[in-house]
Amino acid sequence: MLDVRLGVLDVGSNTVHLLVVDAHRGAHPTPMSSEKTVLRLAEQINRSGKLTKAGADRLVRTVAEFRESAADMGCEDLMAFATSAIREASNAGAVLDRVRDETGVDLQVLSGEDEARYTFLAARRWFGWSAGRLLVVDIGGGSLELAIGIDEDPDLAISLPLGAGRLRRTRFRNDPPSRKEVAETTEWLDEQLAGTALAVREAGAPDRVVATSKTFRSLARLTGAAPSSAGPRVPRTLTDAGLRQITAFISRMSAADLAELEGVSASRAHQLVAGALVAEATMRALSLSQVEICPWALREGVILRRLDQTDGLAGTPRSDGSTGRTGQHGARWK
Repeated sequence: MLDVRLGVLDVGSNTVHLLVVDAHRGAHPTPMSSEKTVLRLAEQINRSGKLTKAGADRLVRTVAEFRESAADMGCEDLMAFATSAIREASNAGAVLDRVRDETGVDLQVLSGEDEARYTFLAARRWFGWSAGRLLVVDIGGGSLELAIGIDEDPDLAISLPLGAGRLRRTRFRNDPPSRKEVAETTEWLDEQLAGTALAVREAGAPDRVVATSKTFRSLARLTGAAPSSAGPRVPRTLTDAGLRQITAFISRMSAADLAELEGVSASRAHQLVAGALVAEATMRALSLSQVEICPWALREGVILRRLDQTDGLAGTPRSDGSTGRTGQHGARWK
């Protein structure tokens, strides 16, 4: 069976990321290229809730550049989606129209629940059925997603506005944050997560708990997990004790100093402390002693769902007569 070259363009709160893979239905998606640009779109939302013209201009330019890169690499499909930053912008419709008109890319906005479901699918495929009832936690720039279930589609999928970047912008005025800011944010997070924790517990006790996202990977690395150079299949975990220790350490460091630590990217250093507090509060609320780090997340989930919707080849009809193709103007993968 021939591979299909697919591109996934992820417009997040902090970065725009293009992932290109070769894959076919039932196969492991093989990464061929990964490019990203830091836009920090969430920080380009003005007081009226609109994405600024400067932010929109940069987004259009970046999407156009990545569309060209995907075409140069021979992508048969380019699946483009946006998450919380665009989702919450009051002028999202106008921005999306402009992106489509000027780049030819139909940028689809995922709901928070969609994010949780796609990420859950990726984790399920990575760990397999032997994981049993799976609980997946993902910390993004704008939101926190949780999903739990026994199948490939979770029984419960939740998205909360508790992303690392959002908390850094709304809760901290100092760099590093003051002890008061850390204490107040910790207490506030416990309150915000109480109801969600109850709903997750009612969904059933998980057999395996996994975490995705750059935030969790960085925190695990800081507590001694293997570096990314060791490859994605090396087991990595983050314990509650290790997380508490590293949170206490990094909360006294400036973003500039954090960026010097191995495993911390300069583009995300400014929101690492906030992300650590979200991770710690989530593990505390759900009584989790440790989480396993999953290298697959939202982008891989989108790819897997797209492959599931075809018979393995781009444009090959499915049993319902449709092709399953998305091209640059469709969202049938949703």
